[in-house]
Amino acid sequence: MPVTLRDIAEKVGYSITTVSRALAGYDDVAEETRRLILQTAQEMGYHPNIPARQLQRRRTDTLGFVIATFGPRFSDPFLSELLAGIGNEAARHEFDLLVATHPPRSANELHAYRRLVRGRRVDGLIITRTRVHDERIAYLLEQKVPFATFGRSEVEGDFPWVDVDGEAGLVQVTRHLIQQGHRRIAIILPPADLMFSRFREAGFRRAMAESELPVQEAWVTWGDLTEQGGYQAARRLLDQHPAPTAIIAGNDVMAIGAIRAAREHGLTVGREIAIAGFDDIPMAEHTTPPLTTLRQPIYEIGRRLCRMLIALLRGETLEHPHVLLQPELVIRQSTVPEA
Repeated sequence: MPVTLRDIAEKVGYSITTVSRALAGYDDVAEETRRLILQTAQEMGYHPNIPARQLQRRRTDTLGFVIATFGPRFSDPFLSELLAGIGNEAARHEFDLLVATHPPRSANELHAYRRLVRGRRVDGLIITRTRVHDERIAYLLEQKVPFATFGRSEVEGDFPWVDVDGEAGLVQVTRHLIQQGHRRIAIILPPADLMFSRFREAGFRRAMAESELPVQEAWVTWGDLTEQGGYQAARRLLDQHPAPTAIIAGNDVMAIGAIRAAREHGLTVGREIAIAGFDDIPMAEHTTPPLTTLRQPIYEIGRRLCRMLIALLRGETLEHPHVLLQPELVIRQSTVPEA
């Protein structure tokens, strides 16, 4: 027979209510009493009835993460790193993580949020790649569902977020390319409706203006954050006359596609053309040549977002509900050739 709360209560000499509250982590139980009950429960082989506890507390102990991606799989290492950070931190706090994938900006994507919320399948959600006018954020604010985001938005309402200063990052990498002697600099931006795309474009234009260099509008283009998208955008740029001598890609995956396009044009990356990315995904230092990029701590951001959301669910006040991190410029051979 499984060990019950009554069995533990009889063993330690306390009421069933005291035993239940001690095991649930309530702070109105004396620490010495709590330690005795926890030790006794462990020695007796007690296993809590998780569904019953969740029903009593009206919580699922589950977080939701709807990944906006095309196709049945996602191949962007950025998302893999972020998911690992969220998942590992959730497990550390004994929360489950419910993950779904849907194409971005699709009816199915928003329906997934509605289904999770109306069905009370999760206690809160994490959103990434926020949009300028983000229906996901507006919906969760309207429903008063706890959530935290990787990125900012222009949606009215206050919500907790962690972001990386993409504008400052693009200023850094653009200045670096200018210092290397480049004047014809192009940029492959993320989709225009993503909030971080605006910040990165602003940083690029600011750095060019500071050096009194014109921005050729034909060299400002957009990709879909995939390797193929970066490849196609870079091909269009390199087919122009004159062509840019440097390309900044909005993420590392598009930068890898741009490297492939440059090679097909007979260019030696790092010498005849410079290419830089953003993220510093694990494979960035193993491309040929290794990729100059802006490093953001993707795994740690995932962990931090998860901690913020769990704190909200526990009724805690966030000391820093808005966190803006600074990216680090990592210079490698794709922009500075080996001597």
